[in-house]
Amino acid sequence: MTYPAQNPPPAPAPVQPSAQRNTIGLIALICAVAGFILACIPGVLIVGWILLPISFILGLVSLFQKGRTRWQGITAIILSIVGTVVAALVFLVVVSNAVDDAFGTSSDTVVSSATDSTTTDDADSSDSDQAPTGTDTVTRENPAALGSEISSDEWKVVINSVTFDATSEVVAENPFNDPPADGYEYILINYTVTYVGDDPDGDMPAFVTVNYVTADGVTIDGTDTLAVAPDEIDTLTTLYNGGSVTGNEAIAVPSASAEDGVLAVQPGLLADTVFVAVK
Repeated sequence: MTYPAQNPPPAPAPVQPSAQRNTIGLIALICAVAGFILACIPGVLIVGWILLPISFILGLVSLFQKGRTRWQGITAIILSIVGTVVAALVFLVVVSNAVDDAFGTSSDTVVSSATDSTTTDDADSSDSDQAPTGTDTVTRENPAALGSEISSDEWKVVINSVTFDATSEVVAENPFNDPPADGYEYILINYTVTYVGDDPDGDMPAFVTVNYVTADGVTIDGTDTLAVAPDEIDTLTTLYNGGSVTGNEAIAVPSASAEDGVLAVQPGLLADTVFVAVK
């Protein structure tokens, strides 16, 4: 009796070896976490600056380990990049505070009354007509008067005038100027910036800022308003000692309380902010 031939059983599928622990990736991840934390602590941030690039390099090496898990290396690379950005910001804050402490920038900002340069007859007027002088007496509740000189080591700023309900003028200035949101209006702040520094190459007043603070204490940055003002001030022009530039800045503010706010003037990147009345 002849029996039919039987097919051999199929060969079992090859078993894929499971990925093994990636020691280099784990070390990279530990360095990244430690570096991220230490880079945020001013006293030991230099250690974080050392660990973060080490974790980045080890993370890259771990990705080329065959048969090893990769998530630790990928996580370490991401953490090291984010940590480096955070470390840079912390470093800038530390340096800024150190400069403030070393050079006393908080005392370098001087507020001169709008009536300081008037005649003797004007000087005999009552104290109630005088604007406060010095940063210690100028507050948001007691702002300096329009026309006061706010001076730092390099810049002098004078707020000449504030024009309310200037929406029609601003919208008409440029076809790309949109009307403000409902309940808001454009105001025009006219001010003069003078360079009083001694850099022979001059400087640009790009870091001289004039912002608006609402009655309830919310700052509206000038960059929040994307509108070209009529006769807009040019803060990117180079000024030399004694040189000045005058112009307008347009800011959209709440209409109902536009005249109840104040201006926040900062005559330079590290200078104190001084509050100035809007009327």
